[in-house]
Amino acid sequence: MSDAWVALEPGADPSERIAVLRRAYDAYLTAGRVEQPVRSVVADSWKRSARAHVSPDGTAGVELDDDALTACREDHPLARVMPLMRELMGAYAMDGEHLVAVCDAHGRLLWVEGPPTTRRRADLMNFVPGARWAEAVAGTNAPGTAITLDRPVQVFAAEHFRRPVQAWTCAAAPIHDPATGRLLGAVDITGGDRLAHPHSLAFVGAVARAAESQLALLAPPPSAESVQLSALGRDEALLVTGGRKLRLSRRHSEILVLLAHRPEGVGGDELMIELYEDESVTPVTLRAELSRLRGLLGPDLLLSRPYRLGARVDADFDAVTRRLASGSVTGALTAYGGPLLPASQAPAVARLRRRLESQLRAALIARGDPGLLADWAYSPWGEDDLAVWRALATALPSAQRPSALARVQELDAWQRS
Repeated sequence: MSDAWVALEPGADPSERIAVLRRAYDAYLTAGRVEQPVRSVVADSWKRSARAHVSPDGTAGVELDDDALTACREDHPLARVMPLMRELMGAYAMDGEHLVAVCDAHGRLLWVEGPPTTRRRADLMNFVPGARWAEAVAGTNAPGTAITLDRPVQVFAAEHFRRPVQAWTCAAAPIHDPATGRLLGAVDITGGDRLAHPHSLAFVGAVARAAESQLALLAPPPSAESVQLSALGRDEALLVTGGRKLRLSRRHSEILVLLAHRPEGVGGDELMIELYEDESVTPVTLRAELSRLRGLLGPDLLLSRPYRLGARVDADFDAVTRRLASGSVTGALTAYGGPLLPASQAPAVARLRRRLESQLRAALIARGDPGLLADWAYSPWGEDDLAVWRALATALPSAQRPSALARVQELDAWQRS
């Protein structure tokens, strides 16, 4: 396969691929070795399933009875975006006789919806609300493996670890809390061989990201006591405090970014070094800037000796860092509004900007998700990013690759000239 994340390339014969996979599956169960035709994502999942002692002939267990299922649905954050996911996926599922399922972060199916005939067939393998389909208990499957890997996954026919599931094909994508990056669960579409196409994988990934965007819109407004700093993709930061919105000057923006990044405080001499390239700038200049900023913010928010902020500040650039640290690459990219104070030449701001960009780019390239890579590559700050364009060209299905390869060649020639 030219794309490790696509189960079946357009034009391939499903029956031939199934026959190959069944031979490889039987060989793995017999000899414990995975043959070459199996995708690496599936081979690794088979090995994890075997280590977890998943029975190849078993079925998923139902962990939630009706009362527990109702309680979980009512309390779960994804209940708020179920109407959106139904709207986006309902017609697609009904027309194709597919099922739409949403699970929590433990792999427990909370909603399974679709045509009655398809649901009755799925009942035979316990693909029902309340059943747990985590990879560690149900073997290789799209929702369970998507949660394990925290990335969109497509699983085709005999790629499933359990035989009762091998008549099905599914694609699933994880969904995260947009504020914290915490994994909330996954959305899945399950059906027949027609789902074994790159479009179904891209579709379910787009639905997951739409759900995250909707969750962000439904988040409660910040309280009057909260302090929020937005500095990504802006030359002049926006500070929200005490119900006020303050557009800061460029120098005040740099000071607030540095103090938000250093909540323990910064001494005057160190702050001068971090702010000014010009060594001839005197401490009087810095004190004058801080005095004006204190007059704008109030003495309770800007403290001295050392200079520090008197309240916890929720900064958008810190949100990106937190989500990367939690492994939520999708959440980090969603929170990234562009380079940090892009016009700033303050040494410490420039270092912080480069570090944040490098960490996010590295995570995107390592993840290899074509949707996320495309979001970066087609952004104003990523349109000339040769490394990301190369990664995108590698990650895309072969039919979608030519335009990305053309951009790679263009950027490569430009950098060589």
